[in-house]
Amino acid sequence: MDAFVIEGGRPVSGRFEVHGSKNAALPMLAAALLTDGPLELSDVPKLQDIQNMLRLLAELGVEIDEPDDGPGLRAGGRTIRTRVTDASQSHARYDIVRTMRAGVCVLGPMLARRGEARISMPGGCAIGPRPIDLHLKGLAALGASVSLSNGDVIAKAPAGGLRGATVFLGGPFGSTVLGTANIMSAATLARGRTVIESAACEPEIVDLGRLLISMGARISGLGTPRIVVDGVAELGGATRRIMPDRIEAGTYAMAAAMTGGELTIANWPVDALLGPFEMLRAAGLEVELGEHEPLDTPGGDPIRTTAFVRRTERLRPIELTTQPFPGFPTDLQAQALAMLTLADGNSIITEKIFPERFLHVAELMRMGARIIRHGPTAVVSGVPKLVGAPVMASDLRASAGLVLAGLAARGQTVVRRVYHLDRGYQRMDEYLTGLGAKIERVKEEALEELAVPV
Repeated sequence: MDAFVIEGGRPVSGRFEVHGSKNAALPMLAAALLTDGPLELSDVPKLQDIQNMLRLLAELGVEIDEPDDGPGLRAGGRTIRTRVTDASQSHARYDIVRTMRAGVCVLGPMLARRGEARISMPGGCAIGPRPIDLHLKGLAALGASVSLSNGDVIAKAPAGGLRGATVFLGGPFGSTVLGTANIMSAATLARGRTVIESAACEPEIVDLGRLLISMGARISGLGTPRIVVDGVAELGGATRRIMPDRIEAGTYAMAAAMTGGELTIANWPVDALLGPFEMLRAAGLEVELGEHEPLDTPGGDPIRTTAFVRRTERLRPIELTTQPFPGFPTDLQAQALAMLTLADGNSIITEKIFPERFLHVAELMRMGARIIRHGPTAVVSGVPKLVGAPVMASDLRASAGLVLAGLAARGQTVVRRVYHLDRGYQRMDEYLTGLGAKIERVKEEALEELAVPV
């Protein structure tokens, strides 16, 4: 396994272009299973989760044209072309699905197109329970029979295919994003009308919906809690550019904030980052946006602009609660908590999506942070500085939070298990190095030889 060795105290400054969204790309790639026609997706990030999805699709009979993006760093992402060549396979095996929770996205498309699907219970980060009960409840409402055998979910469509229905997807912590993707995808080929109540409003769901519409689906209500899908007989091929990754954008903005740098962030997803945008300003950052379409432009797509981020004073404390979109995203909670360890006062962070998502707290305290946790709430008392230390990453976003802390800390920080980070951030160490940070990726077994504290 790899580790990052970070020498802190260097401002993160320069220009960074946000890559395509991982959380949008994964269900959009799974949509290849809905058609025999070709799909062409551009701005696909090169991440471990994406590679695992492509492996899974290949096992399910999808031919993939995956060009080599060449050596070094470059702006933009890959263009990936897919086409189903063998629809006889319907088993998403444990060996692949266990590596990423988004593997469950193939369930709805495969069931709708092939009439059956067998998928291992999904894996992913250890951030608390994330059952797929709502996915299965929704598919059952569309007429599927669902059973469990040897750790696999087995779903079968009735004779004549899935049928439209009203599906309620509200759960104890809000709507289910991947569940909405699964039910919406499956409903495109169901007979009749499907109404998804308490649907996820996240921009990644909107991006998926727009892809499905370009394939011939009939969908209305995207971005609202009620999505209506009128089933069609078949879907065709399509081309779409994936939206920018709002979590990557927010992460790099907070890296500049913590280190006192000035960062120009291109491909900033303005309409998808309103919650974090307000939080950054409240915490004392100067955030200026470039030209973009007005947010209320009919039929417009004000998703891409340029943001100029800098901090000219010590960070201010704030109160922050994670919520479904358009609120503050849970996937930026760890990074925000790390940033607020340097604020001038007491901040309060409440986690409403995954209440156990605080495994990074103990590691930040090793670096001198002052944090008290009470159930789903963390009280962060800002300190003048963090001190480098060896820390252990527990999940994808916690990894990013620890890297940000290491960038701002005095001295050397070693972040172990950064394979979590590679699931969601493209070459983060190389991009940050290009922005002035000092990061070295090493094998964990080499740390002792390098006289690095472990």
